[in-house]
Parts: sequence; C-alpha cells; structure tokens
Amino acid sequence: MARIAGVNIPTNKRVEIALRYIHGIGPAMAREIIEKVGVEPARRVADLSDAEVIRIREAIDADYLVEGDLRRDTSMNIKRLMDLGCYRGLRHRRKLPVRGQRTHTNARTRKGPAKPIAGKKK
Repeated sequence: MARIAGVNIPTNKRVEIALRYIHGIGPAMAREIIEKVGVEPARRVADLSDAEVIRIREAIDADYLVEGDLRRDTSMNIKRLMDLGCYRGLRHRRKLPVRGQRTHTNARTRKGPAKPIAGKKK
C-alpha cells in the first residue's frame, strides 16, 4: 500500500481514483497532480515505482493543503466565525443550518430527532 499524506491509498485502483481517498483532493485536483508529476492516469497504484510515489507525495506536500492541515484550517475558520459572534457563527454555535435553509420543518439532520412538546397537537 502506498502511503501519501498520512493515508493508505488503495493499491488496486487507478492513480486518479486512489488519490481522491485523501481528504482535500477531488477529481480535478487529482488530475492536476498526475499531470504535474507525469504519471499516466490509467495506471494502477500497485504498478507505480517508489520514485513515482515519492514524486506524488512531494508534489502534494509542496502545493496543496490536505488532511490534518485542511481540517484544522476549516475548524479554525468556523471557530473564528463563532468568536466574532456574526450570524453564521451563531448558527454554528446553536448547531442550526448555516446557509439560509428553513428550519420550521425539515433540518432534522442538523437539529436531531424531533422532541415532542406537551399540548402542541392541534
């Protein structure tokens, strides 16, 4: 198994698909990395030489924010919004939808299971 950015990527998959197992790398970024390193996208991870794996690893470390650093950056951005006390920060703090969705009905994923209220039935 090749280990890139702290993630064991699957060996039996194509390089382009296997790179997507790393948090922060999607289809477009995977294609971009492969072109930069000069590896064919159709090749399997098991067929890569150690030198090619090292080149991929170095390209990702040098140019992209992935895995732990990306998660930390995202959580710090959310924490900053909460500390500011802006509307988005308050929505995060109360664990409600942040992007303008309605909450009168729906939003059960974010709000959790419905809590029955006594005398509510009409």
